[in-house]
Amino acid sequence: MSEHGALRRSPGMTIGVLLVILAFAAIASLGIGRYDISFGRVVEILVGRLNSPHVPITPTEANVVFTIRMPRILLTLLAGSGLALSGATMQGLFRNPLVGPQVMGVSSGAAFGGVLAILFDLTRYGLLGSSFVFGLSALVLVYVLNGVVARRNVLALVLAGVIVSGFFAALVSLVQYLADTEDKLPAMVFWLLGSFATANWEKLFLVAAPMLIGSLVLLGLRWRINLLSLGDEDARALGVEVEPLRWAILILVSCIVAAQVAVSGIVGWVGLVVPHMARMLVGPDHRVMMPASLIIGALYLLAIDTVARTATSSEIPLGILTALIGTSVFAFVLRQTQRGTRGL
Repeated sequence: MSEHGALRRSPGMTIGVLLVILAFAAIASLGIGRYDISFGRVVEILVGRLNSPHVPITPTEANVVFTIRMPRILLTLLAGSGLALSGATMQGLFRNPLVGPQVMGVSSGAAFGGVLAILFDLTRYGLLGSSFVFGLSALVLVYVLNGVVARRNVLALVLAGVIVSGFFAALVSLVQYLADTEDKLPAMVFWLLGSFATANWEKLFLVAAPMLIGSLVLLGLRWRINLLSLGDEDARALGVEVEPLRWAILILVSCIVAAQVAVSGIVGWVGLVVPHMARMLVGPDHRVMMPASLIIGALYLLAIDTVARTATSSEIPLGILTALIGTSVFAFVLRQTQRGTRGL
């Protein structure tokens, strides 16, 4: 209790420690793989662009670090931080710790947009746009359905998300059924399983702008999300324009999730699990919890992706690992949360 309380009393120090851990993990990940490079050598290669190292950098080392692994790791960090931040935002927005991009149907909607883009041979920009449109459409459907059924009922909100997710999952299956089994269907299946195996600098630059801008704006709105988490009436009494702000946040979340789905398929459970981990560390205040979620999400997905590409000779689809690990972690976090609640 004392250690946990100390972390909550000094959230700035906790976030600083998390940033240091993330930096070390990212550098270490650059050296992990079939062609292993020591941590010190990776640092020499990174610094070698500024100062020539004592041991010259070989073309193989430069290609492995800068061409193969760096864009993948940066894309993984962007995706993990974006998904975790989106999950923390949605949980505050809907005042429900059980919602997330996947539970609320955003991932399923974006996935439907993605398989449609593959079916019609759209460009990567077309895939990104299609994922965004249908991801936002899923959120709108959930919001409207919950408003029609029981606006203030938390359970109804989750059930609305389940309904919309099931609807778009059925549409994804329909598109797969209609797709060419020799060409389009394998591409859809591989993409839906989730992977950063095809990461490159082009894909990173494609999604960096929407993910970075969306994340920065959400972080800038975190004190308003604190007010929204109090309830609509209290937020209005404090001068917040609830409906415009809610729609702006929903669009930002859809933009981030659609960008992630467009380049790596469905990566589930990150947006649901990580905010709970952040709350355990720094408490429920969104001004601190959202930055903590961003960092932990990046670290969490980086660790899972490193396991996915190194555990076996053939790469494990990322969506499988995030589901297997995410469910276990979520069960543990819920157990710890219940213990903490009983102890108060």
